Amino acid sequence: MDAIGVVFGLEETLEGLRGKSDWGLKVSRYLLRILLGRRNSGGYVQVGRQDGMREDDVEMNEAKAEEATTNLPIKKKLPFGRIWTRNVLCTLLSHGLLAMHVGTFNALWFVFLSTPRYMPESKNEADNSKTLSLPPNYQPHAPFTFTGGLALPPPSIGTALAILGVIGITLQLLLYPPLSFRLGTTTSLRASLLLFPVAYFLAPYLSIIPSTSPPPGPATGPWIWLYITLVLSVQVLARTFALPSTTILVNNASPHPSVLGTIHGVAQSVSSATRTVGPVVFSWLYGLGLGKGVVGMAWWSMCVVAAAGAGASWLVREGDGHEIFLEGELEPREEVKGNR
Repeated sequence: MDAIGVVFGLEETLEGLRGKSDWGLKVSRYLLRILLGRRNSGGYVQVGRQDGMREDDVEMNEAKAEEATTNLPIKKKLPFGRIWTRNVLCTLLSHGLLAMHVGTFNALWFVFLSTPRYMPESKNEADNSKTLSLPPNYQPHAPFTFTGGLALPPPSIGTALAILGVIGITLQLLLYPPLSFRLGTTTSLRASLLLFPVAYFLAPYLSIIPSTSPPPGPATGPWIWLYITLVLSVQVLARTFALPSTTILVNNASPHPSVLGTIHGVAQSVSSATRTVGPVVFSWLYGLGLGKGVVGMAWWSMCVVAAAGAGASWLVREGDGHEIFLEGELEPREEVKGNR
């Protein structure tokens, strides 16, 4: 359905291709005429001659129209080497770091929920060695040296996924529109990025929240699910505001309208690269942390990346999509002076 809507419903907005023939739109209009029973009525309609219109007036108007069509300004394109302004680079850096940890969260979250629990009451390591790889004579101690997950079965992981979806839809519909309008794009991005480190720092402490069932069974109880809801609420709240804001800022960071498509292509490439690298790196760190008895190693490393992304957002400013003016183009202020 998505592909059908794009091919047969969207019009081209790129400046260099706008107004050209589109076979997808032609097919969709043809199908609509068939479905709605509309037919093109061919033929000519006589146009009444206006009083006072002479033949030489008609010829003069045609000549002026032809001259205006011939003298249309040739649209110039910003050279590729001039695209990389400071604001473009800072925006791409912030966008890439955001895509990295947001894309990694879901993968790491569900691996963590299904990781076996640590059994502290075990007098020997025989029970834990069946599920967790721990260093010899391992002894957990707060606040950072602890290990294990929640050992949740697939149905419980599905419940956690449903909580994630419900929170996301609710915030997107009810909270995002009024707050983003009041705060503005840049402020929304900077404020939301500060929430990601909080969520990632708190996430691994789920493994030491009191459970009503002993290990190695799945962790259960009201405190477990309240803490899951808390972590997900913080992360989803941040994501709800950050993702639309960074998309708008990438769009406005384009230094010239002629390279808007190029900027979006580069941003998409950066996002895809970081979304690919992120899960690989942090999954490796997660396994390394489990081997050392520190389940939070990957989470706290991701917290550092999210904090770096929040810092990078303060280097980003909201552009207007036309920062660089080529030869023959007038800045808005010069146009105003010329009109006066």
